[in-house]
Amino acid sequence: MLQAAHAQNTAQDFLDAHNSARASVGVAPIAWDDTVAAYASNYANQRAADCSLVHSGGPYGENIFWGSSGGDWTASDAVSAWVSEKQYYDYNSNTCADGQVCGHYTQVVWANSVKLGCARVVCNDGGVFITCNYDPPGNVVGERPY
Repeated sequence: MLQAAHAQNTAQDFLDAHNSARASVGVAPIAWDDTVAAYASNYANQRAADCSLVHSGGPYGENIFWGSSGGDWTASDAVSAWVSEKQYYDYNSNTCADGQVCGHYTQVVWANSVKLGCARVVCNDGGVFITCNYDPPGNVVGERPY
């Protein structure tokens, strides 16, 4: 569940982190969407029992994050982890460096993804699970993110 009272985990915090990354490559801001956020919240609550990094398999693009027990993991931490993959993405060839992952980054900056919904839960083991969902989904094979 998105904990609006918990500093650094509001809808605006998720938006700001995404839109900073998007602006750095000239992509228009993404907007918060309550329907997408409800989906994210529902799925995050399902993951609270085990904090497992398993994708929902739903209709939206999705980035997931896990932080170990004892850490006050925030919206910014999750988005920063995804955006850190930028160094491995080559726009000209539209590929990732060998042996690296960059699909979380490309989803964050995917220009055609215009709706965002995210949620954060503290899991039963004290870890943190964060999910962000994107509508429409990004990472379409053969297309560049922007």
